[in-house]
Amino acid sequence: MKVMLVASAGGHLAQLIALDKFWKDHERTWVTFQLPEVEAALKDETVHWAYFPTTRNIPNAVRNFGLAWKVLRKERPDTIITAGAAVSVPFFLVGKMLKMRTVFIEAYDRITMPTMSARMCYPMTDLFVVQWDEQKKAFPESVNIGAIL
Repeated sequence: MKVMLVASAGGHLAQLIALDKFWKDHERTWVTFQLPEVEAALKDETVHWAYFPTTRNIPNAVRNFGLAWKVLRKERPDTIITAGAAVSVPFFLVGKMLKMRTVFIEAYDRITMPTMSARMCYPMTDLFVVQWDEQKKAFPESVNIGAIL
């Protein structure tokens, strides 16, 4: 299986890295932001650098949609996995158009107020994962796996 791991830098990326037992034996590519700490953490990985900032930044959302179209058609992952944030949305939209499976992991620190990217991606997610029972109120079809970090 080929996976694409998509995440904003920081805690979102840290959650995906912490799940290495699930992805380490699979062919994979990453999409995240080009920052020194990210380059160090993913130094031996194949990475496509997304445009940032992404929070309410329409020009970068459009650029990332174009990047998603290009990268997903090139890499052809079986599954797209994300822990958010905004960079995940264009990859989920394009991924669903290309009939790829999607997995969204909601942020562990948003217990009662869902993230905007989760609310946007939930309707097009094949597997939606939460880390607290309280998060199931906003995402009733989700699966609680407990805290990752």
